[in-house]
Amino acid sequence: MDSITPVIGLIGGSGLYDIDGLEDREWRHVSTPWGEPSDQLLFGRLAGVQCVFLPRHGRGHPNPPSALNFRANIDALKRSGVTEIISLSAVGSLKEELPPGHFVIVDQFIDRTFAREKSFFGPGCVAHVSVAHPTCPRLSDAIEVAGRDLGLPMTRGGTYLVMEGPQFSTQAESLLYRQWGCDVIGMTNMPEAKLAREAELCYASVAMVTDFDCWHPEHDAVTVDQVVKVLLSNADKAKALVKALIPAIGQPRGLCPAGCDRALEYAIITAPEKRDPALIERLEVVAGRMLRG
Repeated sequence: MDSITPVIGLIGGSGLYDIDGLEDREWRHVSTPWGEPSDQLLFGRLAGVQCVFLPRHGRGHPNPPSALNFRANIDALKRSGVTEIISLSAVGSLKEELPPGHFVIVDQFIDRTFAREKSFFGPGCVAHVSVAHPTCPRLSDAIEVAGRDLGLPMTRGGTYLVMEGPQFSTQAESLLYRQWGCDVIGMTNMPEAKLAREAELCYASVAMVTDFDCWHPEHDAVTVDQVVKVLLSNADKAKALVKALIPAIGQPRGLCPAGCDRALEYAIITAPEKRDPALIERLEVVAGRMLRG
């Protein structure tokens, strides 16, 4: 079996619009058949490892969560040669033990979004991928090691409630999500994680807590400037985490033990003669491995 030389895709959330230390850096426009991604992609090398960075909301944050073209973002990353994605996101905390400044390596999601395109597939080519375990344990292991080595306040494992937004939760909703056992709440990791799985990309998520959600009795005492201060501090920590992480996950590897890079092998159900040629053409980059021939 040939080894895979990883190309690391980095998706930066609120407050993270660039990556420090990239060599041979170049912003490039990448077009996709699903429309335009959030911004140009930043190509470069970190510790000799090829990296591609995408600011999820665009530089300057012009794009709200519901308007993000998640399909274009994931397609653009895979089109650029990316093999694994590290997602970095600002979130609110639903638990006292996860205070502002804390990082959570997410391993589960509850998707409460409703106004977004959630699949590359559809009429003309139907596929059902498993997202029972939506993040890659191999990448999460590496994130945990890098975070611990840096002394970052970090929790391994947690459930991320993804809401539609752009408004924050009502207090009743926040209390409900706590009853469900959720750990953090945000607006951006779905359908991002589902689409990464459909594109057979390894995906891991680092949720960076900026504040307590409105369930917290002292939430009203938190001011915008305090939240922004935490956001910027988290961005600095995230950049340090990325710098430590990239050399560890950038080494040649075999197939993903969790099967992330083979997620479509038993997922496509539409018979070849019933497939829509126009959709098949759009799927060439994300699913061509399974659709060719």
